[in-house]
Amino acid sequence: MQVGKVTAEALRAMKGRSKIAALTAYDYPLTRLLDEVGVPLILVGDSLGMVVLGYPDTTHVTLAEMEHHTRAAARARPRALLAADLPAHTYDTPEQALASARQLVAAGAEAVKAEGGAAIRPQVEAIVGAGIPFLGHIGMLPQHVREEGGYHIKGRREGEREALLADARALVEAGAFAVVLELVSPPVAAEITAAIPIPTIGIGSGPACDGQILVTNDLVGTFPWFTPRFVKPRLQAFALMRTAITEWMAEL
Repeated sequence: MQVGKVTAEALRAMKGRSKIAALTAYDYPLTRLLDEVGVPLILVGDSLGMVVLGYPDTTHVTLAEMEHHTRAAARARPRALLAADLPAHTYDTPEQALASARQLVAAGAEAVKAEGGAAIRPQVEAIVGAGIPFLGHIGMLPQHVREEGGYHIKGRREGEREALLADARALVEAGAFAVVLELVSPPVAAEITAAIPIPTIGIGSGPACDGQILVTNDLVGTFPWFTPRFVKPRLQAFALMRTAITEWMAEL
């Protein structure tokens, strides 16, 4: 269990000292549960588009929806750092990025995350310059899944490796406190982790990152209709619920 409030600076200082566990939450009870367990970083992820709202991907998620779920999670008043995703096309310019970030902070977020590296450096600088902690996200970018034709491991080609390293360094220079590496080739993820002074938080990117993040639904089996290949569910919660509901119905 965490002692005291977790800040972005505290998470940054964990690099090289202890692994960072991060999970997603989209409502009050799950945020409260994760916080009671001691998860130091909780993300109100735009993955809620798929595992909560039934969208085919994250590109449909709106800022209003992110605000709604951020408010719900924030009501748990977690000791964990509560971060929230900026949804697609809410940070196309620095001005828009800052306005969107401020809306999520007003809803209760203590940090924001957006996808991209060097291409969004001005947006990151605007957010950080306003005093809002920023969590980076490079590698596979779910908000660009349509342009990229699906989910693919990044970094296998030399050009991708160089671009990922440049993106990571751009985020460091812009002031990010940590960066998520999604579906990055494990050797490249290890190289990035060694090359930058802020923590890397992997998802499907191998064990060498400074921490790991998962969609909680994937970890505990509350979205059984699809599980990413890199996830090993630790519980099949919906299967247990199905049994309980079926038994209750039989007893009516």
